[in-house]
This record gives sequence, C-alpha cells and structure tokens, in this order.
Amino acid sequence: MNQSQRLLLIISGGIAAYKCLELIRRLQDHGVSTRVILTKSGSEFVTPLSISALSGEKVYQDLFDLTDEQEMGHIRLSREADLVLVAPATADILAKMAAGLANDLATTALLATDKPVMVAPAMNPMMWQHPATQANMETLKSRGIAVIGPEAGDMACGEQGSGRLVEPADLVQAVLSRLQQAQTLAGKKVLVTAGPTIEPIDPVRYISNHSSGKQGYAIATALAAAGADVTLVSGPTKLAPPQGVNFVSVQTADEMLSASKAALPVDIAVFAAAVADYKVSNAASQKIKKKDGKTPKLEFEANPDILATIASKKESRPDLVIGFAAETENLLENAQSKLIKKGCDWVLANDVAEETGTFGGDASEVHLVRSDGSESWRHQCKQATAHQLAAAIAEELKGR
Repeated sequence: MNQSQRLLLIISGGIAAYKCLELIRRLQDHGVSTRVILTKSGSEFVTPLSISALSGEKVYQDLFDLTDEQEMGHIRLSREADLVLVAPATADILAKMAAGLANDLATTALLATDKPVMVAPAMNPMMWQHPATQANMETLKSRGIAVIGPEAGDMACGEQGSGRLVEPADLVQAVLSRLQQAQTLAGKKVLVTAGPTIEPIDPVRYISNHSSGKQGYAIATALAAAGADVTLVSGPTKLAPPQGVNFVSVQTADEMLSASKAALPVDIAVFAAAVADYKVSNAASQKIKKKDGKTPKLEFEANPDILATIASKKESRPDLVIGFAAETENLLENAQSKLIKKGCDWVLANDVAEETGTFGGDASEVHLVRSDGSESWRHQCKQATAHQLAAAIAEELKGR
C-alpha cells in the first residue's frame, strides 16, 4: 500500500463508534493514514484523545474553529484524502447527506469533497428498515456512494435484526480494496449478470428463485469503481441500478442470454445471476383457471446455459470468465465440477442452504475455485466480497 494514501474518517454518534478505534489501528498496519472528523454526537461515544493517540493526527470537530480554518480548511480537509468513509453512519447523517445539508463540519466536508465516499450504516433495525432511511439510501446509491453493510445480529439496544456496523476487518478490507482499485481496471470492458430470472407459467404466474441480486450489483459497483466499463444485465430485483454502469433489465433466461451476447466483446464476464435451469414449454397465453379441481400439467424444457455458452465462444470469449456456484451441499466438489463442465476460469462458490441466510442476506462466505486449487474468503458483507473480487481480477489481469 502506498504510504501516502489517506482516509478521511467521519465518526458519527452511535455505540458502534468504538469499532473505529480498531479500524484506525489496522489501517496503519497497511500504511494508510487516517484523519478523523468527529461529530458532536460521536464524541459522546469515543474521545478525541483516543482517536488522536491512535491516528497520530489532530481530530477535527468544529466547523467554526478559525485556527483550523486557517491551518486545514474544510475544503482542503475533504479533498486531501484519497477516500472518505462515514462510520458508523447513523440515520441522521444519512438523511443529512441525502438532503444535501451542511450544518456542521462533517456534512460540510461531505458536500465539498471530490473524492469517493463510502458509508457504513449502523442503527436500530426498525430505523434501518424505515421507508425514509431506505429512500435516503437509494438516493445516496444513485449518486455513486458505496455502502458497506449493515450486518444482521444482536444490537446494543437488545433487539435483533439488520443494523449492526460491519466488523473492523470488513471495513479495512473495503477501504484497502477501494484504495487499491483506483483505475486498476481502466479501459477494461466487463459484463456482469445478476438477480434471478423468471419463467412464465401464464401471464400471472411464474417460476423463479430467492436471489436478491445484491452480490451481483455489489460486484458491478466495485468493478465500476475500479475504472471498468461495466454492463450489468439483471433479472427482476428490488435494487436500484448502480450509478456508472450500463444497465440492462431482463426477465427470462433467454432474454439474459441475448443481452449478454449483445454486450460482447468484453474483457471480463462475471455470471452472478441465479438463472432458472428450466422453463415451462407449454406456458399458457391466458391465465390458467381451475377446472373441477384438476391440477394443470406443466411441461418443462432446459433453459440455455448462459455461462457455458459465453465460455465456449472462440472468437469473442472474454479473457476471464467467472461463474457462481450456489450450493446446499458438497460445496467445493460441486464448484470444481462446474468449473470443468462450464469451461470457465474461476468459480465463486457459496453455501445457500436456508440456515446460512445467503440468499437475500447481506453477507456470505465465498470460496474462489480455480483449476489449480481454491481459497476461502472469510464470512463478510457482500460489498467487501465484491471489492475483494475486483482486486483479485485486477491482479490476475496484471499478471497476464
């Protein structure tokens, strides 16, 4: 890591602020220096003295401190960093960011920065799920702000649910990946597929799966942040299209294959979509009605194998083809088999058994499988996995 790289960390008011002390220390191990803006509410949980002792830097708190404005104005403070991270990002500061408010040093610096911004939300589960918070998050995502977490688990308030700040190790991984990725994939064209496909039974009903699209969207976002020209082909999800990518919405596996072919040629293809293996060959053109209690008979035929089709292309095959293996048993064995059968270069394997919470969840444990072996990536939020994959792709292409 370049010793000159600098993080501007904005600590807002939540009990999870204590995790930022470890974050600062761990980033130092990687040669990243940290300047900190501590909000008034944040100072109720961690002290400027603790932060300063760990960072070796003055802690900035007051927008109207004339000495600081002479020595380090909020404009310079926000722009001399390589990356800005808000952690923990409370519902309050997220709302202020979405509204464009600038009533303290933290929000003023955020409004003035020209650097990439990441937020790591942390709050009560009900606050996180509230429509106002979710609307604010969609607004921030549409502006290109990266989101890390939150995770699900036990909360300091005694409740359970999604709203925990991701662990410092995840934050370190996300920061390092973002700093390392800066333009490492500039000039590269990438295809990413994401989400489920839906196969109609009739105009009302369809067959699909539980894929949320979160991992594929996170991968597209991370690759775009690394400077790649990304086309995201997505089945139906509840997610907003990431900013800075070419977004193509599809429904069926046939449509996804057509859109994927249309995106070629590309340098890298990541097939994260959960494509239905079969479609209904006798789908009805009108809604199927109940007839004297008789059960309608559905006939199936195989859907096109999108991963194998693109991986087998001779003239327009991407330099790096990456598939996903969502398994409920014999994870690595099935992933190795898929790698050979599909003809791809890498397979990212994850366990999607119901108890893992992978499908629709915010975190997973992933195994990167290559022809020469595999490596396990620890359980982490899907954004951290996406950044780790982007870094691995950049390293692979560099080696080639």
